Amino acid sequence: MSEDKLKLLVVEDDTGLQKQLKWCFDEYEVLFAASRAEALSQLRRFEPPVVLQDLGLPPDPEGVTEGMQTLKDILTLAPQTKVIVVTGNHDRDNAVRAVSMGAYDFYQKPVDTDVLKLIVGRAFYIYKLEDQNRQLLENQIASPIEGLIATDESMLKVCRMIEKIAPAEVTVLVVGESGTGKELLARALHNQSGRKGKFVAINCAAIPEQLLESELFGYEKGAYTGAVKQTVGKVEMADGGTLFLDEIGDMPLPLQAKLLRFLQNRVIERVGGRQEIPVNVRVVSATNKDLQALIATQQFRQDLYYRIGEVTITVPPLRDRRGAPSVLAHAFLRKYSVAQGRVKRGFTEEAMAALEAYSWPGNVRELENKVKSALILAEGVMITPEDLGLQQAEGLETLFNLKAVRARVERQAVLQAISIVDGNLSRAADLLGISRPTLYDLMEKYAIRDVK
Repeated sequence: MSEDKLKLLVVEDDTGLQKQLKWCFDEYEVLFAASRAEALSQLRRFEPPVVLQDLGLPPDPEGVTEGMQTLKDILTLAPQTKVIVVTGNHDRDNAVRAVSMGAYDFYQKPVDTDVLKLIVGRAFYIYKLEDQNRQLLENQIASPIEGLIATDESMLKVCRMIEKIAPAEVTVLVVGESGTGKELLARALHNQSGRKGKFVAINCAAIPEQLLESELFGYEKGAYTGAVKQTVGKVEMADGGTLFLDEIGDMPLPLQAKLLRFLQNRVIERVGGRQEIPVNVRVVSATNKDLQALIATQQFRQDLYYRIGEVTITVPPLRDRRGAPSVLAHAFLRKYSVAQGRVKRGFTEEAMAALEAYSWPGNVRELENKVKSALILAEGVMITPEDLGLQQAEGLETLFNLKAVRARVERQAVLQAISIVDGNLSRAADLLGISRPTLYDLMEKYAIRDVK
């Protein structure tokens, strides 16, 4: 059996039709099965990416009971397999039922080989795309930082920046819209910094102004009514580690002055205390506000701005990260499928188009919530735009035009590989599984310069 040809399993008991299909699909390694048992045996042995299956199988050739059970067994055994069901003429209801069970597509007899070849070829390519996405996520090829999925150039640059500044003793300001993962990046900075202390986070917008100072710097016993014991603040708790000040743009002006003093002198005084306490802590701040605009209206201190942002990292919104929504959606689907014990095969093509077309005002957090909700509410084995609460996107044909998709994915893979290995083209070629001359050809084809 050829190892070079893609394997196509045809589940069909009509020997005449088997011969016709073998001739039709001569570019594939065609495997045949005439019954459910044979189909499952071939599936286990050869793991074909695509299955072309007749719904009328013995011992129920005039009905669909055996065919539907075969479909169910195939998807249980190999949930990523693309199954195209073949039905009799005017049997649209059973075809739609099969798709709702998880079949990739359907085709009605009589057979038009040209149309069937297009459907099968498209199924192979969609399988390949999904398999590439799975490998990128599972091997963390797409991101140099643990726990972060970076699928585009802008996020890969953010990852490179974090790797460079993490060991340096500089304050960092992370700027980005709500839900873009600013705290995840702050934790990555801490984890790669080599600091032995804790990562301590505080949300400056979530704590009342009169309590925020005590939360940050702690207080002495008797400092105010209810202060019955000495309490250490967040700054002291982070000694030797990292203090993450989330939503620092909401910090009151009086407290900004005290934070500035700490950053200048690296000592604190607890509320109600007189003793200066030295603290060795790295400060990472984050905001979704325009601090320059707040400075102009005297709502934020300019001197503090320069202290907290010796280095500034700007996180792009999800809407500007082409291809990221669908990749992240699959990652969240796998995560919550395991956690909730609700297995879904994936997203329909319409759902993938909707994921890419939506503007995502809530960014990654909104995407995660929609996938989690869809996993619970979806009735079929595939998640639809309606399950996600999204409008079906126009332009599905454009999104899944095979030539355009192939070019986009190929260019993206080359860019990511070069960036990940910091411009070393020999290593990039090895990562992509191609020769250096082939890599040069691809770089010329897509007008790619070295990415560093």
